[in-house]
Amino acid sequence: MGKIFNERTSVEVALTLFLEQISPLRASEEVRLEASVGRVLAGAVLAGRNVPHYRRSAMDGYAVRASDTQGASPANPVLLELSDRVEEGSCAWIHTGGPVPEEADAVLMVEDTVTTGDLVEIRAQVYPGRNVGGIGEDMKVGDLIFEKGHMLRPCDAAVLASLGFEKVPVLRKPLVAVIPTGDELVSRDKVREVPPPGTVLETNGLMAGLYVEQWGGIPRYSEIIPDDPLKLKEALEVNLDADMILISGGTSVGKRDHAPEALEGLGKLLVRGVGAVPGKPTTLGIINDVPVACLPGYPVAGLVALYFFVRAGLRKLAGRPSEIPEPVLKRRLAAKVSSKIGYVNFVRVVLEGDSVRPLMGAGAGVLSSVAKADGFLLVPENVEGYEPGDEVDVFLME
Repeated sequence: MGKIFNERTSVEVALTLFLEQISPLRASEEVRLEASVGRVLAGAVLAGRNVPHYRRSAMDGYAVRASDTQGASPANPVLLELSDRVEEGSCAWIHTGGPVPEEADAVLMVEDTVTTGDLVEIRAQVYPGRNVGGIGEDMKVGDLIFEKGHMLRPCDAAVLASLGFEKVPVLRKPLVAVIPTGDELVSRDKVREVPPPGTVLETNGLMAGLYVEQWGGIPRYSEIIPDDPLKLKEALEVNLDADMILISGGTSVGKRDHAPEALEGLGKLLVRGVGAVPGKPTTLGIINDVPVACLPGYPVAGLVALYFFVRAGLRKLAGRPSEIPEPVLKRRLAAKVSSKIGYVNFVRVVLEGDSVRPLMGAGAGVLSSVAKADGFLLVPENVEGYEPGDEVDVFLME
């Protein structure tokens, strides 16, 4: 075991090798705007109409001819007649967003007026164009609204709706096969009571699939595969129609760990063992252009592999921007954090006001520690740890 993982690959190099084998999907589909958030545009979007398509008022007030307000002030108000039309010496009431009459060239805020019967005291001077949004002020026909590859947000869907879109072409979501392995695993569908000693409910595949969904993919769950190299090979072959394959478990060097060999027998092994704690047994490879990530069976180690490699791989597959900012907080450590040189250490932490405290005694197999954590910090491979009071970057747990 020591020999194999002493030749570990750094997290940075492993990720580079993995991403080099992944090509963004090209197939597209149309989705309704209501389902477009988080999807990636398959092509550029140009404005096919002006927004607004009429001159509109930016305020509640009165549509006027600017020349009729010349010299107006609180001490020297100008009287205009309230009318349905705007002519010399008259004005018309207008709501925010309402169409500005053709004869008017400005809108006076209601706060700068006093109305008495059919007369309006104008107490401020306005200039032509004041509080008037012109045709195409927001978007003009032919304007580039979004470039290809833009990831849509709720505000973007609203912009598209204002241009008359009901559907939008987006890149297809990656299909990810999730294959849990292990003789000790029991399906949650088949056991309602506490499973017998030596067996555990299968949860890693559930966690992996839900993160796949959260990160923009479509999980396809496989049945549990026993620790049998032939059955694992068959499971891989059956799922080669997927865009990515995740194997949970069987990545170490024990007698029942067959995932790396099964991967290598069908394709190319890129990485076996990475410089991450937890997560050292992570294995990465490719079969017929399908990226494969073998996740350690210990739940937290599997989560680390998901964060370090699967998330980035999914982003590239889905054409999502790689520079999506992480939700990061700057906090002072409330306790010492130790780390092993040569490994990126994934440390689960809880927030305590303006400081952050590491979760103690939380091994790679303690799944509940993830649920208890507010986030995590990463200790670089060339750093032995941090002292109390040190400022660290805290990544919020998704």
